[in-house]
Amino acid sequence: MKNTIQTLLTQALSGLKTSGVISAEISPEIQITRTKDKSHGDFACNLALMLAKPAAKNPREIAQLLVDSLPDSNDLDKVVIAGPGFINFFVKQSNTLSVINTINTQAETYGLSNIGAGRKVQIEFVSANPTGPLHVGHGRGAAYGASVASLLKATGFSVHREYYVNDAGRQMDILCTSVWLRYLERCGVEIVFPSNGYQGEYVKDIAEQLFAQHDKNLMHPLKAVYEDIPEDEPAGGDKEIHIDALINRAQTLLGEESYRQVFDLGLNIITADIKDDLKEFGVEFDEWFSERSLAGKGLIKQAIERLQKAHHVYEKDGALWFKSTDFGDEKDRVVVRDNGQSTYFASDIAYHMDKLDRGYERVIDIWGADHHGYIPRVKAALKALGNDVEKLDVLLVQFAILYRGGERVPMSTRSGSFVTLRELRSEVGNDAARFFYVLRKCEQHMDFDLDLAKSQSSDNPVYYIQYAHARICRVFRQLKEKQFTYDEKMGSENLALLTEEHETSLVTALAKYPEIVEKAALNEEPHLVAHFLRELANELHTYYNAHQFIVEDEAIRNTRLTLIKATRHVLHNGLNLLGVSAPESM
Repeated sequence: MKNTIQTLLTQALSGLKTSGVISAEISPEIQITRTKDKSHGDFACNLALMLAKPAAKNPREIAQLLVDSLPDSNDLDKVVIAGPGFINFFVKQSNTLSVINTINTQAETYGLSNIGAGRKVQIEFVSANPTGPLHVGHGRGAAYGASVASLLKATGFSVHREYYVNDAGRQMDILCTSVWLRYLERCGVEIVFPSNGYQGEYVKDIAEQLFAQHDKNLMHPLKAVYEDIPEDEPAGGDKEIHIDALINRAQTLLGEESYRQVFDLGLNIITADIKDDLKEFGVEFDEWFSERSLAGKGLIKQAIERLQKAHHVYEKDGALWFKSTDFGDEKDRVVVRDNGQSTYFASDIAYHMDKLDRGYERVIDIWGADHHGYIPRVKAALKALGNDVEKLDVLLVQFAILYRGGERVPMSTRSGSFVTLRELRSEVGNDAARFFYVLRKCEQHMDFDLDLAKSQSSDNPVYYIQYAHARICRVFRQLKEKQFTYDEKMGSENLALLTEEHETSLVTALAKYPEIVEKAALNEEPHLVAHFLRELANELHTYYNAHQFIVEDEAIRNTRLTLIKATRHVLHNGLNLLGVSAPESM
């Protein structure tokens, strides 16, 4: 109905332009909103107020001209001018009620649209370093990214979900060295584990597998490992220098082939665990893009050469620097170190260059909020490469803070004292985790109340919504138990019987769903769907408590059952977009 009114107003405005009343150059965006007060109609528009200044006319005068120029419509009961020039639209009750039949006919496709028109969108999310299991912070990015992708697909975009595997660089070398040192412990070598190594028990598990594969063939004596290694931080040294020296020593003692075996073992085990964890969480990707492949395909070299050709790179102290300050960054950035090794930033430039070269009309990156400062330099590089920076959207997700029993749960990733996504899912379930993660805007801080997520009460939003769906399913089961029948044809033909306030309110909510989905998709805001579902569940529960559905009167019974059947479809569809199940019993 919203689109219908927009079309009517567009035609009216076009007519006024043709007659010369409004200048043809004036093209405001027509905005239709639902009214909060039913006495003001069903929809309202401020077009007349927007036209007043450029048209040099009184807004109420323009409103009247627009109303007089509206084409005839069987969908509207009346159109009223209110206040300074708002145009209020009253929809015929029969038209409003028809949405029930539309929903029941379309079923699982209700709410889908083609507003995206097949435009290609690549969305990259999670992309956690494969240096350990996913933690609760990654979980929020996973739930948010998956929901945004589902919303975009539901509105007609061609969506490609991608995970960028950081399988190169220093953090992976730290993991590899951490595994090897734990392996040495397993071989009986008494080491002092570096303070900047990966501390989690999972590192010991990988080391155990390394030992099972190689026995003591990769072992080296303590003196060979630690001779001339700078002191670690607890001993008064620098932990970064200490771990880098241990990495170099591991590479030297193991040699290229054995070092790569240790490296790949850790990488493959953790990556497989991440894939499995996400799959169980209902989050899957179309592609797992390897950072290492950038060098293998020559993309890093290509990106740097393109920057050099455009004179955006200079040499200093033996390193190559990108002139990112020319494009608004706070300082220039190294792309190739003095030892000839490309930087992580160079890989990111090449990766984003490749994304746009693949023909995506829009590229969405979902990063942790701590990457805020990284955005200007990536956009600077893309601009320097001659790409359209407007094609890149970077969405920042704040960390999730867990609370149990009113107390904050402490977490530290490097020390290994963190709550994994798998542990969270085990405690509260996939549905609660997926739903709670998208209850707020991604850039807002999130307090995750574990006790609330597990509770079976109306205070728990996901339970409240799922219970609404299950409650409707139970009504249809009770129908058979009480030896009544459901005639959907009779119900769909007698919608005019739905005159109770609770029924009207529920129908109005159902009609909003397609608008909510489109708005949530275009603004990357899945929390809009979550909040809508909570409101819809409240409408259903209120209706359920106020009226009987299984009554003797056939027409009323079938009509009410037709209404709640439509409600069940919408609850199911909305939950599905968020990756949450719609149980038939609870």
